[in-house]
Amino acid sequence: MTAITATLPGRVGPGATLRQTMTLAWRSLVQIKHNPWELLDLSIQPIMFLLLFTYVFGGAISGSTGDYLQFALPGLLVQNALFYTLSTAIGLNTDITKGVFDRLRSLPIARTAPLSGRIIADTFKQVWAFALLVGFGMVLGFRVTTSVAGLLGALALLVVVALAMSWMSVLIGLKASSPEKVQMISFSTMMPLTFTSSALVPADTFPGWLKAWSDVNPVTYLADAIRGLLIGGEIAWPTVVSLLWSAGFVVVFAPLAIRVFRSHV
Repeated sequence: MTAITATLPGRVGPGATLRQTMTLAWRSLVQIKHNPWELLDLSIQPIMFLLLFTYVFGGAISGSTGDYLQFALPGLLVQNALFYTLSTAIGLNTDITKGVFDRLRSLPIARTAPLSGRIIADTFKQVWAFALLVGFGMVLGFRVTTSVAGLLGALALLVVVALAMSWMSVLIGLKASSPEKVQMISFSTMMPLTFTSSALVPADTFPGWLKAWSDVNPVTYLADAIRGLLIGGEIAWPTVVSLLWSAGFVVVFAPLAIRVFRSHV
């Protein structure tokens, strides 16, 4: 009997890595077709939050729903972008716990392709959610009072910061033992960050100790920057601070996440 052995190719080149990454990104996007609940989270949940905050809290906070919509929609864009980084963590954890990573590890593909493919796919989803929320907000009466460049700048800044903060979610997704625990840990992290910022209410209404935290909260700076880009106000300083926070998240969490990821692939 003759033994047949297969030799896997060595180091995967940049071109092949890119193709494999895009293939796995497309795999993540196609899953929406077979999992309508993901589309529901991506499309219905942001609209539901917009309607609830505008028509339930708008009159009490700003005196009118129109004024509150103009203030809150940029903050809701931030909240939605950061909350959606949880999907990256849940998707990675699901692939690990269901054995998908074990199958990918046996293939002659770049080791980084599964992770980068997931992140790229979720970036496309972020763009879709941004466009949907802004479009529906305009139907309700929201107006971009700056320019098209401001609108595109807001999208670009949100994507950059969300990508940076997604490394924290990736680390949680790789370390947690189940998708349910990923959701619990991530939600418990993102909820205090967003609701103790100026994203949804003016920080001046907070008690002194909470305002002190809000003044250094990265979500506050991001919400202020997005608000400035969309409806006017200070842009430069909150944008710079948001990018510095993003760099900090990458420096701290990316090496840890990559180290854990390598143990799975």
